[in-house]
Amino acid sequence: MTRLLPILFLLTAGLARADEGMWTFNNFPSDLVKARYGFAPSQEWLTKVRLSSARIAGGCSASFVSPTGLVMTNHHCVRDCVQQLSTPQRDFIVKGFYATTAPQERACPGMEVNKLTEITDVTDAMTKATQGKEGAAFRDAQRAEIARLEKECATAPDVRCDVVTLYQGGMYNLYKYQRFQDVRLVFAPEEAIAFFGGDPDNFEFPRYDYDVSFVRVYQDGKPAKMDNWLRWSSKGAQPGELTFVAGHPGGTSRLLTGEQLRYQRDYALPERLFQLAQLRGLLDEFQQRGPEFTRISNSLKFGVENAYKAMVGRREALVDRDFFAKKLDEEQKLRDWVKADPERQKRYGQAWDNIARATDTLRTMRIRLRLLEQGAGTGSDLFGYARMLARSADERSKPNELRLEEFAEARKPELEQQLFSPAPVYPKLEEALLTFYLTKLREQLGPDEPVVKQVLGKQSPQALARKLLSGTRLASPQVRRQLYQGGPESLRASKDPMLELIRTLDGEARAIRKRYEEEVESVIDKNGELIARARFEAYGTSIYPDATFTLRLSFGQVKGYPDEGKMVEPFTRLAGLYERATGEDPFRLPPSWLQAKPRLDLQTPFNFVSSNDIIGGNSGSPIFNKDAEIVGIVFDGNIQSLGGEYGFDESVNRTVSVHSQGLLEGLRKVYNARRLLEELGQGGGG
Repeated sequence: MTRLLPILFLLTAGLARADEGMWTFNNFPSDLVKARYGFAPSQEWLTKVRLSSARIAGGCSASFVSPTGLVMTNHHCVRDCVQQLSTPQRDFIVKGFYATTAPQERACPGMEVNKLTEITDVTDAMTKATQGKEGAAFRDAQRAEIARLEKECATAPDVRCDVVTLYQGGMYNLYKYQRFQDVRLVFAPEEAIAFFGGDPDNFEFPRYDYDVSFVRVYQDGKPAKMDNWLRWSSKGAQPGELTFVAGHPGGTSRLLTGEQLRYQRDYALPERLFQLAQLRGLLDEFQQRGPEFTRISNSLKFGVENAYKAMVGRREALVDRDFFAKKLDEEQKLRDWVKADPERQKRYGQAWDNIARATDTLRTMRIRLRLLEQGAGTGSDLFGYARMLARSADERSKPNELRLEEFAEARKPELEQQLFSPAPVYPKLEEALLTFYLTKLREQLGPDEPVVKQVLGKQSPQALARKLLSGTRLASPQVRRQLYQGGPESLRASKDPMLELIRTLDGEARAIRKRYEEEVESVIDKNGELIARARFEAYGTSIYPDATFTLRLSFGQVKGYPDEGKMVEPFTRLAGLYERATGEDPFRLPPSWLQAKPRLDLQTPFNFVSSNDIIGGNSGSPIFNKDAEIVGIVFDGNIQSLGGEYGFDESVNRTVSVHSQGLLEGLRKVYNARRLLEELGQGGGG
């Protein structure tokens, strides 16, 4: 035992003891927070915060801020809704939107908001179901048990249940949500102020953004009643103050093995960046055709540019030799600890090598997998609708436990909401995206590939895209509903060209997915569980799991950071917004803010930074103090935080938020949003 102490010391030295960690609510380190800041969140406090937090399905966070279902999130989290409600005559992206009365609140097509109501540990059930199984048998058993647990839990359409994999499979929790699918827009500012500074300022600080919007969740046609919601701080964020962020970080890769990180660095990230760069170029050209082309493609372009900059930051972290060496060193310490005991070596020792072999297999199939299955359609709405319809014809006739996971019975409400969404489909944008996808299919699989020949025949990608669009009727939600409700025979009999395209691709797409699940995913899942168990033996639950787009709580404080030899102050003020404005995009202020300048207190804090640990998916999260009072809303991280995908550096990683006082100043003096202010408990003074 004595000879193991140095290794154990090295292991525990790597544990999170800074303002680090996206912690689950059933394993939050209250004692650690108390040791650092003198405040220990109680179980009652944690429950209130959990029930006041919300998730926007599709990738964002939010919070309940009134007893009548009012939800606060970022403008960029409801941007799709704002664009879908817009027309060439009433462009709410440019002009903004505010419902001065309840009947003016507009339904957001396809939006879903979730509230986490219960967490159950189902590790024993999942482990028992997969015990002794490998490869396809492991994956099938895992999928069947997940489908069973989720179906038993989801007892009504407004209940959503997800089995969540934590610690790379070392723990499984069943998350039960209250599902809201009637979501209506209440307030959204002009994008010119919500995304002031545009792409040049994205992931930077100082910032001057008013990135906030409000929606409301309804039940049975009436505003939903809330027992828990977050109140407003009287002062907002203060220098050095302890802050918490409750949100849904989308995913991190801090527990990946060295070989998995090499795959990200050398293959996944460079290839994704190349694709995004090409797609951004396509959209730049598309928007040159005119204002309406710009309007209908701006949401997609925003997402592409945001993803591109994020991927650049991730790759920069992995190509940093010191950072990468630190990750490998952390892994080696755990492997040395395993090797130091023959029994541990027998249980866990081969796990890293097995994952390495699976990663090698992934390298050989990655392009086919991406083009035929994981990235097929590259953003085309019609391609997505057609695939959902075509696959539902086969999947719905299978036993629940044998279906593809997205067609499991518990996922039915989500699937149908997406499929029947009344969101507009833009034919010109669809043509550009389908042409791009078909061009990539031919370019990367080769013109002699049988499936490429079957799809294109003698046609060019653009000619086929135009033919598909001229013949399809899937842009109509009524047609999609009719086909879906007509059942498998109706779908199989349909000659809609988009459905026929999917049928041509689907055999190869399903085959590569099956191979990936059996030879890569199941191996990584199985051996990831073994590594997780080794970590538990070494660390217990004193480490946090990777992010999984499930509710997490982080802690930190309001403070600046060093950058190129200078200290960056933690606050910006409204005065700086006007100093930064140039009158030209992306530093052009909307007329409402120019006209309101004489009325504003220009010393009001506007944006600020804190040391909370966040990642993509935390957009829209509330940031609040120890009294569970809102001091701001998270909308970004600084450029240094992009490496947070793989690790956290407390000295420079920062969360960027809109200050609560800046939010109120805008609602009062720019938008005169009396009804909204009264509901927030902040009076209606204008």
